[in-house]
Amino acid sequence: MRHTSFIPFPKPALWLLVLFIPLCSCKKKISQEEADEKIIKQYISDKGLNAKATGSGLYYVVDAEGTGANPNINSTVTVVYRGTLTNGTEFDKSSSTGATFLLANVIKGWQEGIPLYKKGGKGKLLIPSALGYGNQATGKIPASSVLIFDVELLDVK
Repeated sequence: MRHTSFIPFPKPALWLLVLFIPLCSCKKKISQEEADEKIIKQYISDKGLNAKATGSGLYYVVDAEGTGANPNINSTVTVVYRGTLTNGTEFDKSSSTGATFLLANVIKGWQEGIPLYKKGGKGKLLIPSALGYGNQATGKIPASSVLIFDVELLDVK
């Protein structure tokens, strides 16, 4: 008969090992909102922008104030715009005469951001994914993307 030695593993040590391994293998996972905030703040820093936060995650820059009343959610606006990802990849652009939209029919970032400008106003909207297309890929826009829009508000009706 063959004899093998067996050293029993103490039960308390086993429990400690079972509890310790998962703790060591976990990395703190940040939310998409936190990731977007970090990306936007880095973009602002890299580009030397004087951006303001609205509190919803949206940041904006005003390059020209414009005149007149600000649009609201029920306004029809004509905007010259260029949309890019933070890496500079262009995903959309209007003609030089602009594109006309009912503000209620566009992404939340525009619904909140465009009313920050008056007719003739120019600037930049830095839109977190939650106020853009969320976790859905759309055309040239990957899922969970921060969107950058250079905007000029030509008209408000």
